[in-house]
Amino acid sequence: MKIKRYGPILKPNSKIGAIFNCGATEYQNEVYLLPRVVKRGYTKKEDSHSYKNYISEIYFARSKNGKNFILSDEAVIKPDRAYDMYGCEDPRITKIGDRYLITYTALSKPAFSGYGARVGLASTKDFFHFKKEGTIGPDIDDKDAAIFPEKIRGKIVMLHRIKSNIQIAYFDNLEQMRESRNNEFWKRYVKELNKYTLLRREYEWEAKKIGAGPPPIKTPKGWLLIYHGVDKSRVYRVGIALLNLSNPKKVIARYPEPILEPEIDYEKKGDVPNVVFPTGAVVKNGELFIYYGAADKRCCLATCRLDDIIYLLEKMSK
Repeated sequence: MKIKRYGPILKPNSKIGAIFNCGATEYQNEVYLLPRVVKRGYTKKEDSHSYKNYISEIYFARSKNGKNFILSDEAVIKPDRAYDMYGCEDPRITKIGDRYLITYTALSKPAFSGYGARVGLASTKDFFHFKKEGTIGPDIDDKDAAIFPEKIRGKIVMLHRIKSNIQIAYFDNLEQMRESRNNEFWKRYVKELNKYTLLRREYEWEAKKIGAGPPPIKTPKGWLLIYHGVDKSRVYRVGIALLNLSNPKKVIARYPEPILEPEIDYEKKGDVPNVVFPTGAVVKNGELFIYYGAADKRCCLATCRLDDIIYLLEKMSK
């Protein structure tokens, strides 16, 4: 399978210190991105693995060809609530009906502290007006949430990550999703977490943790799940799996090797080295566009034929 890299498509500038991990969707015949941005001014801590004054916002970018983007001057989703005052990170975008739902990691405590991560939810109908919907998920560290792009058996379905595997959750409607944090839904869920675990760490390249990437992509053969895996040396790579269309809890196939890993200088060197982190994907004329963060510094693009990806997974299922 051939994967073509296009290098950084969004890079730091005089005001932006880092721009990476962008959600992606198509809107009015254009590709829209919501990249995570950290403004200049943050500094490295003495331990060299984390930073001070490090707060992420979510910006907006648009492109006619999916490769050359125009970036907004200001953030469209800002850390201004108690649950996300220390950062709005790693958005994913899903269209449900006439609304685009945006899941993101909301930090109620400083970045790199290891605590305070929840799944934030925002929505928009036009990418000019954004509404925060609060948090969804249990009151424990939870992130990497991605919502399927259509209801399955009448349910809204979401993937997320309570350390260190990928779980799946089902909601009757948006109201239940919004209100779930205020009732017994997640208390029961967490007690039966094994029951809702979709993928577990299985290979050496994902030995530390795994997490969902972009919202799953519907194909005739199943839901294509693009995800990330982290090994014991903290190297981030990209993996793929195929889920049953009517029952996504059933994994049809999972490719044992990563399809993308840090190889290029801009993927190996950055604020967090050796990272390729997928959060957005669109399909244009049979070509899969995977948008990923490189070394927590830049937004990048890799493309391949969607049929080639599915072929790899089909071979695994036979």
